[in-house]
Amino acid sequence: MKVLVIGSGGREHAIAYYIAASKHKPQVFVAKGNAGMTCATLVNINESDNKALIRFALKEKIDLTIVGPEAALSNGIVDDFRKNNLLIFGPTKEASKIESSKKFAKELMEKYDIPTAKYKAFNDYEESINYIKNNSLPIVIKYDGLAAGKGVVIAATIEEADTFLKEIFFKNKYDTKEVVIEEFLEGPEFSLMAFVNKEKVYPMEIAQDHKRAYDNDLGPNTGGMGAYSPVNIISKEDIEYSVKNIMEKTAKALVSEGICYLGVLYGGLMKTKDGIKVIEFNARFGDPETEVVLPRLKNDLLDVILNVIAKKDFTLKWINEVCLGVVMASVGYPNDYKKNCEINNIPDEEVFHMGTKIEDGKIVNNGGRVLMVLGKGKTFLEAQEKAYKKVKMIESKNLFYRKDIGYQMIK
Repeated sequence: MKVLVIGSGGREHAIAYYIAASKHKPQVFVAKGNAGMTCATLVNINESDNKALIRFALKEKIDLTIVGPEAALSNGIVDDFRKNNLLIFGPTKEASKIESSKKFAKELMEKYDIPTAKYKAFNDYEESINYIKNNSLPIVIKYDGLAAGKGVVIAATIEEADTFLKEIFFKNKYDTKEVVIEEFLEGPEFSLMAFVNKEKVYPMEIAQDHKRAYDNDLGPNTGGMGAYSPVNIISKEDIEYSVKNIMEKTAKALVSEGICYLGVLYGGLMKTKDGIKVIEFNARFGDPETEVVLPRLKNDLLDVILNVIAKKDFTLKWINEVCLGVVMASVGYPNDYKKNCEINNIPDEEVFHMGTKIEDGKIVNNGGRVLMVLGKGKTFLEAQEKAYKKVKMIESKNLFYRKDIGYQMIK
């Protein structure tokens, strides 16, 4: 069997790794992949080049394609593969709007009574800033599109809000000039991913990530500086509520809208004083959550995906261990940073590459988030200690990392 994974980050490295470990012994290809993906054959095709990816899949007689990144989904890769009778796992361009359009997601939740923050959507600067001035701070402003986890600002002052709005409406920092403005919610966040085919929902174990760039949850928002699974501050009852009233309800809502969702649905959730609410939906495996959830999966990942596609019922089984991952990022991330800086002494085991490539025979950084270094153990402390022991082995002058990943679980 031949499997193609589309993407180049840590999420795709984890997917490719566990697909390659399947009992079916598939031949795994990744486009474009990265320097750490020794479990697969790398294919030098950009994830946005649908025509070239289709040509490759047809030529190689690929049996299954798995889509990693949100940009590829919103670019219609699933639709184009299906037109060519190629089996692919991921939501269509229309279905992936649940991530690519914050406005679409909020309207869906409002219509079907799925718990989320109160909001207003705007495509005008003056209306946006006036709305903020007439509401309490802090307030959440979201660019209505894909921004790799960096299109959200929690504005504590009018000045912060104004700066972000001007970037959207006047400085052309983003593709569209639309925003969603939400009330600020407080409480612990957690990520709940599920395999979905129409109304069939198979929830995974939950995870929690650290969005802020620096220790003590300071600094700008990022795509995630570390993660862990499970999350012991979220109860079994909380999870059951979230599955029933959010994930299953959303899958049914999409079907009611004529959208048959196939793929992974990611719920970014928060436990507030008024109950659990949706912060965001993603239309794919989360990153970095995937890198700490898949190592806990007992099932054969390839079997799981094939069963989801075929609508064959199954039960997900999980290892009773903590998995904790620390992201090593390029100095300057999430803003400007240097590329092509050498990295040495990367351990072979339990390190997923997020942004690396081979240059002149050496591994160098090729992105903002560069490595996801894992530790596993019976306790959070054991998992944390193992992860940081590996982090300290890695040699590079151009990487930084948070030193407190998992601190909430170890207090």
